[in-house]
Amino acid sequence: MARSAGDTWDIVTSVGFTALAVCAARALDAGLQPPLANDDFAAGFVAAAGEPNLIAAVDNADMSSAAAFNAQWVGVRTRFFDEFFAHASRSGTRQAVILAAGLDSRAYRLEWPTGHTVFEVDQPRVLEFKQRVLDQRGAVPSTGRVTVATDLRDDWAGELIAAGFDPGQPTAWALEGLLPYLPGAAQDALFEKLHELSATGSHIAAELGPAPGEVQEFANNVPTISQDTAHPPVAELWYDDPRADTKDFLTQRHWRVTGVDLVDKAANDYGRPFQELPAIFERLLRTKFFTAVRER
Repeated sequence: MARSAGDTWDIVTSVGFTALAVCAARALDAGLQPPLANDDFAAGFVAAAGEPNLIAAVDNADMSSAAAFNAQWVGVRTRFFDEFFAHASRSGTRQAVILAAGLDSRAYRLEWPTGHTVFEVDQPRVLEFKQRVLDQRGAVPSTGRVTVATDLRDDWAGELIAAGFDPGQPTAWALEGLLPYLPGAAQDALFEKLHELSATGSHIAAELGPAPGEVQEFANNVPTISQDTAHPPVAELWYDDPRADTKDFLTQRHWRVTGVDLVDKAANDYGRPFQELPAIFERLLRTKFFTAVRER
């Protein structure tokens, strides 16, 4: 399925389905002892979506090699971003923005300081599905929560400010599993706007996608959580066009940028070393994550 300008989706189609597949991986991780990240909402989202292959994978605790890799990888990534929000909050941020929030439940499952607000930005139909499931469960957020239904290729910043976001206050920004799904020009525009909206003391945690030219190599190696052929392989939803070097862009604008090696974090911090990674995964996990703090 080719991407197109202005394309949209719900939770079981196109990019929305990838959020559901990641949710299934979090549900599998939640069943491990100990889990890398506790997400008690994940299995409920998968069940409510009604996608049979993912439901079967979660219900049967499918830990075949591909599913096990996905569960570990998503668990490590989830924990990294969980820890990022905790650190940013301790540093004084009182608002967080999760771009392309998907089925993220951090506003419910993490502890936040008093007076904190989490803004969740995503496509309208994705947020509608999530809210419906949360309401049916009677879930209550552990902090202030505001949803912003918009497309990150449109005027998302204006919608965010209209929803109550304060650009004069330090912010924790999370870009988890997002950037490969944006055209290069849209990614560059997003970081321009993010910088514009960030007060001194703001934090970013980001996961970059494959560099131009790496997408096909990744596609040839990526495991899937099921053998479902009704949905396109994830790499078919990614853009492979040129884009600015994000870390250089931020460094030039007085952000202190630190690369994060998730392979080493998995082994040394979390006690879950990855086994026999293909070369493309080794490169992606080692070089494509960073945190940044705006110093002035």
